[in-house]
Amino acid sequence: MTQMMMMTQVETTVHYDNGYEDEYMMQEDEWDRDMLLDPAWEQQQRKTFTAWCNSHLRKAGTQIENIEEDFRNGLKLMLLLEVISGERLPKPDRGKMRFHKIANVNKALDFITSKGVKLVSIGAEEIVDGNVKMTLGMIWTIILRFAIQDISVEETSAKEGLLLWCQRKTAPYRNVNVQNFHDDPLGNLNLAFDIAEKHLDIPKMLDAEDIINTPKPDERAIMTYVSCFYHAFAGAEQAETAANRICKVLGVNQENEKLMEEYERLASELLEWIRRTTPWLENRTPEKTMAEMQRKLEDFRDYRRQHKPPKVQEKCQLEINFNTLQTKLRISNRPAFMPSEGKMVSDIASAWQGLEQAEKGYEEWLLTEIRRLERLDHLAEKFRQKATNHENWASGKEAFLSQKDYETATLIEIRALLRKHEAFESDLAAHQDRVEQIAAIAQELNELDYHDVAAVNQRCQSICDMWDKLGTLTQKRRESLERTEKLLETIDQLFLEFSKRSAPFNNWMEGAMEDLQDMFIVHTIEEVQVGITTLLHLTNSTFLIAAHDQFKATLPEADAERQAILGIQNEVQKISQSYGIKANIINPYSTITTEELLNKWEKVKKLVPQRDGALQEEMARQHAHERLRRQFAAQANLIGPWIQTRMEEIGRCSLEIGGALEDQMTQLKQCEHVIVAYKPNIDKLEGDHQLIQESLVFDNKHTNYTMEHIRVGWELLLTTIARTINEIETQILTRDAKGISQQQMNEFRSSFTHFDRKKNGAMDTDDFRACLISMGYDLGEAEFARIMMLVDPNNTGIVSFQSFIDFMTRETADTDTAEQVVASFRILAADKPYILVDELRRELPPEQAEYCIMRMPLYTGHGAPPGALDYTAFSTALYGESDL
Repeated sequence: MTQMMMMTQVETTVHYDNGYEDEYMMQEDEWDRDMLLDPAWEQQQRKTFTAWCNSHLRKAGTQIENIEEDFRNGLKLMLLLEVISGERLPKPDRGKMRFHKIANVNKALDFITSKGVKLVSIGAEEIVDGNVKMTLGMIWTIILRFAIQDISVEETSAKEGLLLWCQRKTAPYRNVNVQNFHDDPLGNLNLAFDIAEKHLDIPKMLDAEDIINTPKPDERAIMTYVSCFYHAFAGAEQAETAANRICKVLGVNQENEKLMEEYERLASELLEWIRRTTPWLENRTPEKTMAEMQRKLEDFRDYRRQHKPPKVQEKCQLEINFNTLQTKLRISNRPAFMPSEGKMVSDIASAWQGLEQAEKGYEEWLLTEIRRLERLDHLAEKFRQKATNHENWASGKEAFLSQKDYETATLIEIRALLRKHEAFESDLAAHQDRVEQIAAIAQELNELDYHDVAAVNQRCQSICDMWDKLGTLTQKRRESLERTEKLLETIDQLFLEFSKRSAPFNNWMEGAMEDLQDMFIVHTIEEVQVGITTLLHLTNSTFLIAAHDQFKATLPEADAERQAILGIQNEVQKISQSYGIKANIINPYSTITTEELLNKWEKVKKLVPQRDGALQEEMARQHAHERLRRQFAAQANLIGPWIQTRMEEIGRCSLEIGGALEDQMTQLKQCEHVIVAYKPNIDKLEGDHQLIQESLVFDNKHTNYTMEHIRVGWELLLTTIARTINEIETQILTRDAKGISQQQMNEFRSSFTHFDRKKNGAMDTDDFRACLISMGYDLGEAEFARIMMLVDPNNTGIVSFQSFIDFMTRETADTDTAEQVVASFRILAADKPYILVDELRRELPPEQAEYCIMRMPLYTGHGAPPGALDYTAFSTALYGESDL
């Protein structure tokens, strides 16, 4: 009741037919010019009619004090008729002469007559002369036609209808029984008059005493007063209905805007993550060390297992939210949502494709770089070993070749020096291959871009420079010794033979020790057995174990050579003892001693079993790698077909025709539960794959599935089940919102499946035309083009199932329209083409009122007060019919 009292009175303009007559009106039109009114009734009519006229005249900024005097010149009478009818009357005469007044009153009476009102015995002269009875009769006629006559309840007359309305409105209250417009207690009347004036904007037309103190109150005054209540409450109910419609429309719009804002936020976050991640994956700058590349591989594993999976879910959820929002917009007859530039679903898909493209091959590149660095580290270590051995050998050689001991030596000493120099040249020639090997390794390190190649080049250059210098010094010393060779006559043949045989043997033992300590790298058992590297002192294609066995087979022959060389030294000692040579006998032709040969020989014998052990350890390591390969293959060969089976089940479920959508949803939810429960198997396979990578195992002949295949298949399975569930949810939402029965949905699906000849979930243009013709559509080219614009707005040439269902239900949908919302706002605005802020806040809940105030444009038409708002532009914008 309080809310109704706060409503403002609604002004109503009524148009009448000239032929309208009813019994009550005919009785009232019989006006006796000579009969006098009851004084009490006259007083009541004066007061009531004056208040009623002022309630309308105040809208024009004026009022009357004396009803028979103030209407005499006809000006305020014409103004009153303009206000209550909303129409313009002819221009009044402004003169003060009697004929001017009569002309104005006649214009007013003519207007009343034009509205189908029959005026009996009322002339302009009586009104100009201030005839109270005629004036009150005229005002009552106006009230009757413009305020009461339109009241009709269940096809009763205006008087009876007004009485019936009062009886119905007061029926819920005890001790209230309205039987006529004459009687009511004093206190209740005063309270009702005060509340009506304060809350319903109905002026106080009578005092309670006017009614109580009169045996029978004037019926016209009471009907005039009650008609104001009728219009006030009728307008309030109409305004409440309009407000409820607006609240409903605005509530839907606000919810959609929240969904749009959430989409924009999620899209921005996902695109920003892709923008940050893509350059990282595109960066293929290799690191310089194995440790740094291993860290990169670990970072990539974290990205694939921890960072990317949540983003895959976010992308899928973003597409689902977008589809759900578009469905809600279609159902509520709103324009489709267009995200900000660069945030369309297609933009996100394109950015994601760029991410996948950058990611493609990144792991393979990492593993390739790790292999390269491993190879580089192996070559660098080999270079250091060979360089150290050569530097140790070359140490002191420059000083040796630079000495001039031959100038003071005897003939024997000179010959010894010459032979010794020949032995050195033989040793020098033997080291030629080693120097070339060092240079070749350094060149390979340069070609492979080894990170410390500067130090390698510097060391290699130092060795080459020393080698050239040794060659020059060797040549100079030979020339010096040959010049003095004529002075030398004897040479100790035994020492010479010892020197010639010991130097190659010593070189062979050094080479053997170097090969026995040489590093190797293999990846399979077969490579250990048949080998992938060569021992440098042997021929090509000599393999690890086979080459080592071959080397061991040559040891007896080498031992025989060792004993022969030692025999030469023993023979020298025998001759020395036989002939009593006392001097300290030193072989002048060689720096190699028997002790050195014995020590090196013992070292070779120790290195042989060590090499055997290293090869057996490598064989065991490769067996462990083979177990890892088989373990990974066993799981991958189960998981791969399982994923394919689930994909086929989802496809069959999505194409099922006979069952209800809820049954399909239940099947898909069960399938989704099975898929989620299978996730630990994927994680375990990831763990086995990590062990394989950490063991640097790079191939697996036991399975065709790689971890990348399993990851891609798993991600595709998760995306497919989520999208399929969203499609079924969208169909359920469309079915329920459009009132489609399950049978209709099955018929739509059956028709769609029948004409989907390619069985790809979409119909092309010819298939869609054939489907429409089969359903009874009479299609011309223009009509078919219009329908294609509805179902294929992007001109892709295909029609999806969702678009097909939207088309089949679009024409029969019962949705709000922009015209309905405009009509509702017009009611709240009391038929004005604009609405005020105070009216919005009074008629609508606070949240919806502020929403309208923030978004409504200012009204730009004529005659509007400052701050007036244009509800028409706002309503059309809600439905996408304007650019607001």
